[in-house]
Amino acid sequence: MIRMAAHSLVLWDIDHTLIDTGGLGRDAYAAAFHAATGVAISENWRFDGRTELAAAIEALSTHGLSADSGQVQRLLDEIEAVHVRLADEFAARSRTLPGVREAIAALAEYPQVHQSVLTGNVRAVAEVKLEAVGLLSQLDTEIGAYGSDAIERNALAPVAFARAAELLGVSFSGPTTVIVGDTPRDVDAAAAVGATCFGVATGNHSTEQLQAAGAQVVFPDLADTEAFVAAIKATLPLR
Repeated sequence: MIRMAAHSLVLWDIDHTLIDTGGLGRDAYAAAFHAATGVAISENWRFDGRTELAAAIEALSTHGLSADSGQVQRLLDEIEAVHVRLADEFAARSRTLPGVREAIAALAEYPQVHQSVLTGNVRAVAEVKLEAVGLLSQLDTEIGAYGSDAIERNALAPVAFARAAELLGVSFSGPTTVIVGDTPRDVDAAAAVGATCFGVATGNHSTEQLQAAGAQVVFPDLADTEAFVAAIKATLPLR
């Protein structure tokens, strides 16, 4: 039976919101693309908040290759395998962005707040990156939503809601959810379910661009833990 308690959900984007991989991600995707297709990738893998599934389809099509389900799955499998193989290098080169550890730790003080991820990465890649900077144990990745769950990022939040209902017995919806991310696609993903988006301008989009996209709260980074927690309290039913 699902409990209708005053629980809240905070879903974190990973790349350029929580961590910076020092450019290793681009190298990993190029290696995976070559391994899966035998073709050298001709341009950097485009991220910008898209799901891995959408990016894989576009990369294959851009290179004149079949984007049928079998080839897409082979590419996703290689992406996962390369990241797992490079786990030690990710640990050496990755860093958390300003205030991230403190923000996650501050929210962990509220037992009714569940923290997970809403990311374009497939789950194994997400977990390699989080483990690289010591954040994996701080987030409940079992209830996250990942880049192989749907082509469009807008479809990911309902996946997290369903997993939380099944695994935690807690019902979440837009009004009890905050999505934190660095791109307009994070804003759109929040809007799709009526959640609040906290934009963080630690990626390729400015505070002005995130505000224009519709983020209700925008920070240049998460260095001001007190301000971040105050904004969360103003948004979610915390006690």
